[in-house]
Amino acid sequence: MGHLQPVDVCTFSTTGKLLRFGFSAMFGFGGRTLALAERHRWMSPNQRRDFAVIKALAHLKPEDCEISFLPFNGSPDLQQRKAQRSPKSDCNDQWQMIQGQFLNVSIMAIPCLCSVAPRGLAPNTRLNNGSMALIIARNTSRPEFIKHLKRYASVKNQFSFPFVETYTVEEVKVYPRNKTSGHSPEDQRHETASEKSFPWNVDGDLMEVASEVHVK
Repeated sequence: MGHLQPVDVCTFSTTGKLLRFGFSAMFGFGGRTLALAERHRWMSPNQRRDFAVIKALAHLKPEDCEISFLPFNGSPDLQQRKAQRSPKSDCNDQWQMIQGQFLNVSIMAIPCLCSVAPRGLAPNTRLNNGSMALIIARNTSRPEFIKHLKRYASVKNQFSFPFVETYTVEEVKVYPRNKTSGHSPEDQRHETASEKSFPWNVDGDLMEVASEVHVK
């Protein structure tokens, strides 16, 4: 139709190396679910998805990691200064850090509307203001986490749980502190070179990374 819609896109990098571009990412439950589904591609897409979700919930375990993030400041003057300066000149920005056991970490630059989340995985995200939604689900019981997941399909607020935290950010750095990728022993027999990597779900594609990931 000739209409143009500006949209933010993120870079995903590790130890200074660009991995890919993307709009959304999930680490923890979301990443492990996709990794399971990818190993069963002989199933139909719906069967694969349901099987992976059920198995990931059955073996639900948190990731021990440290998350650093730069809170979003939407001031037009600040955004203009940032656009003009060197990428290395953000040393005075106020990074914040949280650490602990996390079941899932979502980083979304777009709302991510889909059939299982009609309002979006990150319904409050804007398309083109330079911000991302950082959504963290801390460790909790399996029933409580399932309640959180079910809320995505309803009109209720999926973030109104004491173990869920949301932030509006410009950059995120995720540092896994586990020594292994968190797969169950029966899954590890399928792993070879990637056995020490952590699975990420980036726009529905599996990305396996062995160390920290910087999303900007």
